[in-house]
Amino acid sequence: MTTILTRPLDATARPGKVTLLRVLRSEWIKLRTVRSTSVTLLIAVAAMVGLGMLVTHLRAGDLNARDLAHFNGAEVSLSMFRPAQLAVGVLGVLMFTGEYSTGMIRATLTAVPRRLPMLVAKAAVFTGVVLVLMTAASFAAFFGGQAVLSSTHAHLAMNLSDPGVTRVVFGTGLYLTVVGLLGVALGAIIRSSAGAIATLVGILLVLPGLGALLPADWAQHIDPYLPSNAGRAVLSVVPDPAMAPWAGLALFAGYVAALLGIAAWLLKRRDA
Repeated sequence: MTTILTRPLDATARPGKVTLLRVLRSEWIKLRTVRSTSVTLLIAVAAMVGLGMLVTHLRAGDLNARDLAHFNGAEVSLSMFRPAQLAVGVLGVLMFTGEYSTGMIRATLTAVPRRLPMLVAKAAVFTGVVLVLMTAASFAAFFGGQAVLSSTHAHLAMNLSDPGVTRVVFGTGLYLTVVGLLGVALGAIIRSSAGAIATLVGILLVLPGLGALLPADWAQHIDPYLPSNAGRAVLSVVPDPAMAPWAGLALFAGYVAALLGIAAWLLKRRDA
């Protein structure tokens, strides 16, 4: 008869305590190991820098005297934040809905039963990655665009020291980060990739278009306070009298904070 020797369990072994630092590390591992993260962020950077330089070249080469008076080199070189915002927003949505679609959310919530640290960790990791990358992309797009202008229309090139330019460059990275957090909030609330992305597109693109259809006396009191319109106030070198740049970005961030609050409330009340 064969005797099977078994190793006694170590009575002192205990499972690791769930701490915010460990949850942050877990969310960082999940974010960087998912292929969609690198692909989506690469698209955002390519749109900001590559398409930004191309658009700057095309716009500067097709100027008449009237357009020249309204041409702003900084804003043109950063104008491809529009496709970048969709890429970043979709990545934010997938931070949550990707786990719901695969069923991995059950394992996550089992490991972090209090739930709110998981939401905080996802938002914090996402904010750190996107803020650094999109700010770097904003500076690259700006300097790339000004290099294009310097080679063809040197008088149109701008410097960071010009009034409002540094704010716009930094503000572009901040705006894109808030857009990404909007995606995170919508993903947590709706829990469906298609539904959350459709809502994101509606807020960023459709809602401002509908606001533009309002009568003029209504539009001046509503348009500046729509989420994306308020956020984009920081992207204008010459501030809009209807909305101060940093106040507009703060208002947009406030909308997103409210949605994250709703997401936290629902996360505690709903089953996985």
